[in-house]
Amino acid sequence: MDDLRDKYLTAIAGAADESALESLRVTAVGKKGEVSLKMRELGKMTPEERQVAGPALNALKDEINSALAAKKSALEDAALDARLRDEWLDVTLPARQRPQGTIHPVSQVTEEVTAILADMGFAVAEGPQVETDWYNFDALNIPGHHPARTEMDTFYMARAEGDNRPPHVLRTHTSPVQIRSMLDQGAPIRIICPGRVYRADYDQTHTPMFHQVEGLAIDKDISMANLKWVLEEFFSAFFGTKVKTRFRASHFPFTEPSAEVDIQCSWEGGTVKVGEGDGWLEVLGSGMVHPKVLEAGGIDPSQWQGFAFGMGIDRMAMLKYGIPDLRAFFDSDLRWLRHYGFSSLAVPTLHGGL
Repeated sequence: MDDLRDKYLTAIAGAADESALESLRVTAVGKKGEVSLKMRELGKMTPEERQVAGPALNALKDEINSALAAKKSALEDAALDARLRDEWLDVTLPARQRPQGTIHPVSQVTEEVTAILADMGFAVAEGPQVETDWYNFDALNIPGHHPARTEMDTFYMARAEGDNRPPHVLRTHTSPVQIRSMLDQGAPIRIICPGRVYRADYDQTHTPMFHQVEGLAIDKDISMANLKWVLEEFFSAFFGTKVKTRFRASHFPFTEPSAEVDIQCSWEGGTVKVGEGDGWLEVLGSGMVHPKVLEAGGIDPSQWQGFAFGMGIDRMAMLKYGIPDLRAFFDSDLRWLRHYGFSSLAVPTLHGGL
């Protein structure tokens, strides 16, 4: 045992790195190490011999393990000292430039609209962007001969020959979300439905994909007066000034009566100023939900009634922030986004400002 102690303590003291130290540990006290093999020989000894050899072997094993641990700690300290000598960092150097991203105006205005209407009690509802023509048209009282159902206006999904499933379309408005929400929740209900919609159109004020937000409120005693109040409160909060509205009779298949909504504005130097002047600007469509739409949503029109409205988020952004061309929203031009984008810290809230 004295020979084993001297042999391994000397080898451990001279180990140059942790790899050599691990090799010594396996050779000495591993499962097939010399000390471990000596421990197995205890069974062949007499009880008197075991009383002497057993404690001595345990003491030897503990001494070797302690030497291994001490040497490992010393090697780690030496490696750290070497790193501290060789590595250096000049903390006086300026930090690397990190480009700062900006929030897209569509995302910002969506948050603004959501914050305002949520304060009025409207919850946010979402639905799929690929819809059956029943949700997108039939449930909304849009007849089969309506121009919106032609392939010139609506994107229909391709189908293999023999596929007899109902036609699917890229939704042309977020109104199908209203049908889904009525079927899921019933009445009373108060929701807004923001999201992407798709129509086959492209010019300065139209794009094939754009963003809408629609509102729906159904209860026992809701009227057009409630609709007018909600819209005037919304526009006043959104534009930061008192805004008057004007309703003009119109026709939509899903509302009756229906109204186009104009907001008060003035035109000066080619720019629009909302909330002042004698001019009017059309911004959205609205009306009382048609009884057939309520029935499609599983709601009894003899007991419940409500209003709905819909507006383009992109156009609201253009109007509020003076953006002249709708197509620029989707050009992925970083110069445009840096100019019109918003800081990620500028989170819109009613108390902090929109």
